Amino acid sequence: MMPISGGIVVAKKTARISTPVITSRRFCAARFPAPPKLPKDVSPQRARLIRETASRWLNGTTLRYWFFDKPTKWTAPKREQDVVRAAFKGWKALGIGLDFLETKNQAEANIRIAFQQDDGSWSYVGTDIRTKRDDPRTMNFGWSLVEDPQEGMDTAIHEIGHTLGFPHEHQNPFAGIVWDEEAVYKSLAAPPNRWGRSTTFHNIIEKIQPDSVKGSNWDPDSVMHYPFEPGLILKPTQYSKGLRPAGGLSPHDKEWVQTFYPPLKAADAIALVPFQSVPLSLKSGQQVDFSISPTMSRAYVMQTFGTADTVMALFEQKSSGPVQLAADNDSGISRNARITMALSKGKQYTLRVRMNVATASGEAAVMLW
Repeated sequence: MMPISGGIVVAKKTARISTPVITSRRFCAARFPAPPKLPKDVSPQRARLIRETASRWLNGTTLRYWFFDKPTKWTAPKREQDVVRAAFKGWKALGIGLDFLETKNQAEANIRIAFQQDDGSWSYVGTDIRTKRDDPRTMNFGWSLVEDPQEGMDTAIHEIGHTLGFPHEHQNPFAGIVWDEEAVYKSLAAPPNRWGRSTTFHNIIEKIQPDSVKGSNWDPDSVMHYPFEPGLILKPTQYSKGLRPAGGLSPHDKEWVQTFYPPLKAADAIALVPFQSVPLSLKSGQQVDFSISPTMSRAYVMQTFGTADTVMALFEQKSSGPVQLAADNDSGISRNARITMALSKGKQYTLRVRMNVATASGEAAVMLW
């Protein structure tokens, strides 16, 4: 699996390289975010590190999901929704630091799930689901998830994988796939996908920018990888007769999502008290959490200091899980991340800080006042 926001690509050999793939397989048309726009004076190395984490959630985030609930073309029976619920549980069962919570309130939801049958299956990628759009959906399922249970579950796991920040594995720039491009366009133009050339290009043929990912290898068994019928892949030649992932999360999918979002413990958070600066001794991509227990109710300021690029977010700890109150990202710009927020005595808060681009040790810190 190839995380678009800073994970590691891992190779895995498959024993199913000669197994023909059903030609009528329906594919996901993901909504990939545009690369972040950075000032021209940002160095290539700094830009690469910023792009690696651009769509990555802060670890410890609770993602709340909601199903459209009024009788429209966006709703579905409970049995269809239950497949998605089970897929969320499958990701969480891996022990990752993210959590998932179903909500009945659309306004609380990060992930808004529809079942429009004539619109294909898709999801926005990572934190791009927060972008405000005229269409309130962030995920859609365009075919039944219960008619073929294995395909249905793989589809649900795949779309949630996009929401976690993972692109299509077959678009890995290091895979070495050489396509018979006209054969690919012809195959995807036919039923059941009926894709135009632009959709096919952006979801199959186009390579992810190398500086948006880490690693150098490829996992053809990843749940984020499409199956392909014979005649579409020219190289590697062992896949000219078709490529079919094993189904479900591959061993390396499991291993690297845990690396990407490792489990967190409340005891690991560092107490942050007013007027005491705490050094941020982190490498690029690493995160530290701070616990805040206000002794009085008032407005507080939280700010990073130094030349590093960071993203910082404040969460209130509630019985239903952490709720993000505010966030700031100083990556690529000449200022520091800063949050001003009224905090209440007796409540508990967590400040999460991720180092997007580290500088020399001791040149970054965070303070509360």
